[in-house]
Amino acid sequence: MAAFNFEKYRLNITIALEAVMGNKIRTILTALGIIFGVAAVIAMLAIGNGAKKELLDQMKLVGVNNIIITPKLNKDNSVNDDSDKDAKENSVKAELSKGLSLMDAKAIKRILTTVKTISPEVVSEQSIVYKKNRTQGEFTGIGESFFSLYNLELEKGRFFNQYHYQEGQQVCIIGYNLAVKLFPTENPINKDVKCGGLWLKVIGVLKSRAIDKGQMSSLQIDNFNLNVYAPIQTVLLRYNDRSVINSSHLKKRRRRNEQAKVVNRNQLDKLIVQIDESKNIANSLEVIRRILKRRHAGANDVVITVPEMLLKQEQKTRSIFNIVLAAIASISLIVGGIGIMNIMLASVLERVREIGLRRAIGAKQEDVILQFIAEATIISVSGGILGIILGIVLSQLIGRFTDISTIISGFSIFVSFFVSVGIGIAFGYMPAKKAAVQDPVESLRHE
Repeated sequence: MAAFNFEKYRLNITIALEAVMGNKIRTILTALGIIFGVAAVIAMLAIGNGAKKELLDQMKLVGVNNIIITPKLNKDNSVNDDSDKDAKENSVKAELSKGLSLMDAKAIKRILTTVKTISPEVVSEQSIVYKKNRTQGEFTGIGESFFSLYNLELEKGRFFNQYHYQEGQQVCIIGYNLAVKLFPTENPINKDVKCGGLWLKVIGVLKSRAIDKGQMSSLQIDNFNLNVYAPIQTVLLRYNDRSVINSSHLKKRRRRNEQAKVVNRNQLDKLIVQIDESKNIANSLEVIRRILKRRHAGANDVVITVPEMLLKQEQKTRSIFNIVLAAIASISLIVGGIGIMNIMLASVLERVREIGLRRAIGAKQEDVILQFIAEATIISVSGGILGIILGIVLSQLIGRFTDISTIISGFSIFVSFFVSVGIGIAFGYMPAKKAAVQDPVESLRHE
């Protein structure tokens, strides 16, 4: 019995395959909707997967649960007569503020129980020199948590220890690209480089990390590959502390302010506060605002940003966009299914005598149904396979010729293929049923 059933199904599928191959052009045109639908779904899901990976990579760049505080600089330190009252009042308060400082960092850590760690930064653009090699880069004084906050690793050498931070030792860690520029043929470890007017011994080189300019600007992160990092006490004690007021500092400050047209009394250029859990970020953000406002004479002289929130909002927007695109692509599959149904209905009308002849020599209704469903399934399966190939190629082209990251997943291929098969069976059933219920005698008389 089992052998008989197998032979019957094989015969029906063979007849369906012959019918499909006998009308190649019609088959290809029928399958186009499935081909483009499957390709579009795979490409859209690849873009969505690329966006997720990009988010994770950006999260590694900015660290997890970080709040970034930067000073708001007042140009020319003046207010026009036509400025509104609030702006004038804030300008007056800003004159009384000491600016962003290490004391602010200590106050936030002492008051806010949700703080996991806190890292201050002092940044300046400097000429960096080793022997005859010279380049421009950022000279950054950092706190003890800086490298762990940004998940930075060493290519060679070692990180700063407690002694380096406490005593303000003249040591530094340099970015990978900077090491290549300054030391093309030498090992940079234990070599002395000059940053501005300060000599520092290189004790470590960071691993290379790829960062595009858009990420640097939007997420407020530095180019780790080109920077020189020193303990923050080294920079404040041996290079420049803007919070210290004496005749020498006043002269330097006056000269810099005249050139830059900006009054900067902030000891720190950036303060990174890492919160213990994501759920505590919003409340912690409000507390930090209040602490800084109270410590800065009520002035609104800092900018507080949460890169993780910005990234999540961006990802949410991208996800909605990807869902819309995937929905539009899925409509192509449905349209392809409708196309299969229409062609199969037309095929039933063209093959009335063939159907009647099969019924007359002993074929049952289920045999006719199986034949037409097999035809629809063959079309949808072949369209699905070609659509998968086209979708993979399209995803690769999008990734190569645009700035959009794409990642093709096995899940998207699996789903697209079986959806295309399901559509073939679903939309092929109605024409198959119509063909099976026809009266064999009437079908044989049909002209």
